[in-house]
Amino acid sequence: MKITQLPALSGYENLQYCEDAKSGLRALISVHSTKHGPAAGGCRFWNYASLEEAINDVQRLSRGMTYKNRSANLPLGGGKAVIIGTKKTPEMMRAFGKFVDSLDGTYYTAEDVGISPSDMEIVSEETCYVAGLESGEFASGDPSPVTARGVYLCLKRAVEYKLGRSKLKGIRIAVQGLGHVGWHLSQMLYADGAHLFVTDLNKEIITKAVDQFDATAIDLDDIYDVEADVFSPCAMGACLNIDTVSRLKVTVIVGAANNQLSEFRIGDLLKTKGIFYAPDYVVNAGGIINVSMEIQKINNPQYLEERLLALPKTLDMIIALANTKNIGMHAAADQFVEAQLTK
Repeated sequence: MKITQLPALSGYENLQYCEDAKSGLRALISVHSTKHGPAAGGCRFWNYASLEEAINDVQRLSRGMTYKNRSANLPLGGGKAVIIGTKKTPEMMRAFGKFVDSLDGTYYTAEDVGISPSDMEIVSEETCYVAGLESGEFASGDPSPVTARGVYLCLKRAVEYKLGRSKLKGIRIAVQGLGHVGWHLSQMLYADGAHLFVTDLNKEIITKAVDQFDATAIDLDDIYDVEADVFSPCAMGACLNIDTVSRLKVTVIVGAANNQLSEFRIGDLLKTKGIFYAPDYVVNAGGIINVSMEIQKINNPQYLEERLLALPKTLDMIIALANTKNIGMHAAADQFVEAQLTK
C-alpha cells in the first residue's frame, strides 16, 4: 500500500492519496478541519473520469462537512473520502480501512454514495474510526432515513415560509434521485399528500415510485422543466448551474444532495429569480447527527430528536440573516456558520 501526501487547498489541513495494487484500491481522504473535533464525513464510491476530478470533489465535500457539522452544532470537524472505481470488493474495503486507520483518528468515515453499512462493517475490521455500522452497542446503521427526515422537516418549514402553506397536501414536488434518502423522503412527502414528480437513473425504482406514491415519472433531464412548487435535488452535486436554474419553474429548492450549487454565484441567481434556496449542508445534516452519536458513543433517541428538530430552527436563523442583510440564503448560511467556526 502506497500513501502519498498531496498539496491541499488553502485552509485545508490534509489531503492524502492511497493506492493498493493488491486490492485495486485508489482512494483519497481530505481533512478540511479538526478545530471542533475529529473530521467526520462519509466515503463516496464513484467512477471519476480522472484523479483531478476526484481531488476536486473530495476537497469540496470535506469543506461541506465542516460547515454541515458546525451548522448542526456537533463536536466534529469536516472530512471526506472517495474511492475511485467501478467494482467494490471486500479486499478493497479492508485496504480502505487501513488507509483510514493511518490517519490516527483525525478522520472518521461512514457511508455515502455507493457505500453501504455492510461495506463499513468490512472497513471496521481494519480500523475503529468508522461509523454507520449495523451492529454494536452504539451502532447507528444506515443514516439515510434520518437524513431524509431532516430534509422533510426543513422542506415543510421552507414551504410555510415561502408559500404560506402549513400543510404539504397538494404541493407539487419534483424529486431528483430516488436513492436511499430520496426514497425515504418521497415516502414522507406522499404520506403528507404532496404530488410527486420523480426521476432517477434506475428505471425500476421510478416504476416503483409511480405505483406506491402515485408519482409522475419524468425523464432525467426534463426534471428541471417541471412546473412545480418545490424542486428537491437528492442525487449528485452541482445540479444547480446556469443552464438548469434558467429552466426551473419552482419557488422553493430543498433537497438532500451535497454541494448543489455548481458555483457560489448560482445562489445569487436564485435570489434574483425569487427562488428560495435552503442551503444543502443545513437541511441534510440528519445523517451526520445520527453518525455523530456513534462516534460520541451516545445511545439516546432524545439527543437525535432534539437535533433534528433544531434543523428548521437553524434555517429560520439563516432566513433572518438573509433578510436583514438582503443577501442570498447561500451567502447567509456561510456567514452564519463561519461565525460559529470562530468560536
